[in-house]
Order: sequence, then C-alpha cells, then structure tokens
Amino acid sequence: MIEDALNWLDDRLGVSKGGRSFLDKIFPDHWSFLLGEIALYSFVVLIATGVFLTLYFVPSAKDVIYHGSYLPLRGQKVSEAYASTVHISFGVRSGLVIRQMHHWAADVFVGAIAVHMCRIFFTGAFRKPRELNWIVGVTLLTLAIMNGFLGYSLPDDLVSGAGLRIAYSILLSIPLVGSYLAFFLFGGKFPGNGSIIPRMFILHVLVLPAIIAALIGAHLFLLVRQKHTQFSGKGRTEHNVVGSPMYPTFMAKTTGFFFMVTGVLWALGGLVQINPIWLFGPYEPYKVSYAVQPDWYMGWLDGALRIMPSWEFVGFGHTIPLEVLLPAIVFPGLTFGIFYAWPFIEEKFTKDHAVHHILDRPRDRPKRTAVGAGALAFYFTLFAASSTDVLANFFQVSLNTVLWSFRFLVVIVPIVVALATYRICLDMAGVQGIGKRKRALVVTRSAEGEYATLPSAERPGDEHHELDPAPVPVRIEGLDSDPDSGTLDPLSAAPGIRRAPR
Repeated sequence: MIEDALNWLDDRLGVSKGGRSFLDKIFPDHWSFLLGEIALYSFVVLIATGVFLTLYFVPSAKDVIYHGSYLPLRGQKVSEAYASTVHISFGVRSGLVIRQMHHWAADVFVGAIAVHMCRIFFTGAFRKPRELNWIVGVTLLTLAIMNGFLGYSLPDDLVSGAGLRIAYSILLSIPLVGSYLAFFLFGGKFPGNGSIIPRMFILHVLVLPAIIAALIGAHLFLLVRQKHTQFSGKGRTEHNVVGSPMYPTFMAKTTGFFFMVTGVLWALGGLVQINPIWLFGPYEPYKVSYAVQPDWYMGWLDGALRIMPSWEFVGFGHTIPLEVLLPAIVFPGLTFGIFYAWPFIEEKFTKDHAVHHILDRPRDRPKRTAVGAGALAFYFTLFAASSTDVLANFFQVSLNTVLWSFRFLVVIVPIVVALATYRICLDMAGVQGIGKRKRALVVTRSAEGEYATLPSAERPGDEHHELDPAPVPVRIEGLDSDPDSGTLDPLSAAPGIRRAPR
C-alpha cells in the first residue's frame, strides 16, 4: 500500500530522481560544520516553544491589578503583558521551563550564527561562488539580533522597559526624521499610547520569523546547489566532496544531534535561571535598574553607548546628539555594511577571482586572520564595556576611571591582538625572513618514551591535512545509472566515506 502511494505521487510529481540525488548528497565530516546545525535546531526549538508561549501571552500595555499565584506581586498595578508573563512562569504547568528554554534558545541561536560566520570568515568560505550565501548569513544575523531584542522587550518589566527607552532615544537621534519615526512607532512620546507592545508582538511572532525561515530555506538551497566546502586533505580537490552520504549516515547523525541540542536547551531552561522578571518588577518610567545588562548579543552596542563621549552638534536650528547617533546608528551601520561588502573587498584587493571549494587554514591567510582577530577583540572589548558600573563597584574605583580605561582599551587591544595574530601566522606559515619553521613543529614519542622532532621532509604537507589521520574510502558518484555503483580509491580502507563530483 505504501509503495502504491509513493508510486502514485511519483507519477504525478516526478520526485524520485531528485529525491535520490538529494539522499546521495555528500557532507564532509568535521566538527566545525555542526555550528550551522546548532543554529538551525535552536531555531526549531524557538518556533516550538514560541507557539506554546503565544497561547498564554497577552500583548497589551493596559493596566490591570495582579491577582496571580506570585504572592509578592498581588494587588499591584501592572500591564497585562507583564502579568501574563508572570502567569506563564508560575501559573502554567511547565511554563517557566518553556519560557526559559525559549530565551536560552534565542541566545544560542544568535551565538551559533555568529560563531558559524566566524568559521566561514577565517576559512574563506565566503569566496566565489558563495558571496550570496554570505549575504544571506549576515542578514540572518541582523534579523536574529533584532528579533531577540523585540522578544526581550515584550514582558514589559523594568529591565526591558529601560531597553525600550534607549531604543526610543536612538530613534530620536536620527537627524530630520528621527522624531517622526519615534512618534509613529510608539504612538506618541515615550512610553506612548500602549501600541508599541502589540506592534512588537506581531513583528516578533509573525513577520521576522517568517523572513528568517525563508532565509534559512534560501541558505540551505544554496548549500545544496553549490555543494559543500571542505578542508584540504588526501583525496579532496576543488572538483569533489569527500564525506558521508545524506542517507543513511548523515541523517542518523544529524537527527541525534538535533535531540542533543534540544536536550541541552531543555536542561538550561529547567536548571539555569534567566531573565527573572518577577525580581525586576513592572516597568516604571521613573525607575532605573542597576547591575543588569542586556542579552549578550546587545552587549557590544550597549558598551559603545556607554563609552562614547558626550558630543553633540548644534547648527541650522537642530541639535544632533552625536553621543547616541554615532555608537547606535552609524557604528552598527558601518559594522554590517563591512560584513556585507567583505567578500567583494577581499576579492578586489587580492585579485582572486577563482572559484573556491577548498577551505583555507587561517594561518595561511595572515592578513585576513589578523583583521578577523582584531575585529573580535574590538567587539569583545565593547562587550566588556557594557558592565562598566559592575566593574567600578567590584574594583572600588570611580566610574569615570573605568569609562576612560575602556576608551583607550577599545583602540589598543584590537591593534595588539591583530599584530600578534599576524606575527604568529607568519611564523607558522614560514615566510622567508620571518618564520622560523616551514610548518608547525611536529613532535613524536617513541615506544621507549623518547621525544623527537620530525625532520622537515617527513612533516605532513598541505596535501596531508590533520583532518585525515587514516586512509578513507572514496566513491566517485555518477559513473553509472546504479546509485550504489562506483569506484573505490585504492587507498581506501574503512567504510562510510564517499566522494561526490561537484
């Protein structure tokens, strides 16, 4: 009966040929390729837990008197959004676990995208023909940060309300149109007429998730269409892919990995507290929280706002607060603008217009690696600057001293890190006159326990990558009509690894 049903579908849709090709797709075996899967599976968890939360959350800023199960809050006037979030946490079975799981999944989702893009950057996976997929990835990162901020702001607690006030001020800092944007979005002067929460809710649960899902689909389509990149190694060329087939090997591994990611997020939701809004209290415009930072992916922006000097421009009948405009509008715009343009910037300066399927080792691209390491140091320093008040209190120094320290560190640290990274890469690559070794030092230990250094002639070259500790079997697909046929590489020994032509 099942066979007849599948044949009926195939007669009308013709899916068997494409389905067989898809199931025969080869995926390289390397841990760094799992970073993108972590992002994908975190998004799946976000959707599942978000549907659950949507059934109970009330996106309204209307004031109500709380009469729920959280005793310290009873009798207080709060917004419906805040009351419903507290009710989810204490009045809905498994509500707190699901809510915290949703929050942790958002943090992991953004983090996995960021680390995945770092891997792509340092290995050169953004080069031709994958510039479009890089642009899709940068857009995904941007939308994930935006949607995370929207979701973080929905409960209408003291911390999220302060974040919304900052967002309102950022909009006001935009010359000419800022006041209009803030007025129309918030429905008046801050905190507005209460329309901001319903609007953020629609964007958070409907508009942005739909766009993100479409971009993930486009990203996977381009991945299948352009084939997978791979690290250099024995049997690997620019014209093939060596690894495990989609069915059954990769499907079994990725299914298990999905349950692992879900299990970790579930454990975090149940064991690690995050965003306890009942401790912060409802938002009051005249109150300010202390020693509370936003989610990690907003830390770099918060740090930039904190250490920016109090500059402003007055002229032509207008006052432009540069202390807000530069770190909150211009700086993020430059950041993501450079991200989008980087593949074309590198192509222009390196004059490299070739198609690349083999990944670089970071040490072999010292300039790119130094730029990337310096950029990471820059953003990590800004992230640390988002806790200036906590650091000042912990070290018992003035806040002004901490601010000025970070104003210098945000310039000095990236330069030092970039120069040190560049020097290390040159040394490891063995550039004449600089490097002391042709390749990284290889030390062996004999059966008697004696250590020795391998002569340069015996050290593994680029054609023997460290990812290939043992010979692997290779199948060149597409030789005949039988999908199970092919030829085995004479160096092959173990089952399960195949090579597909591009």
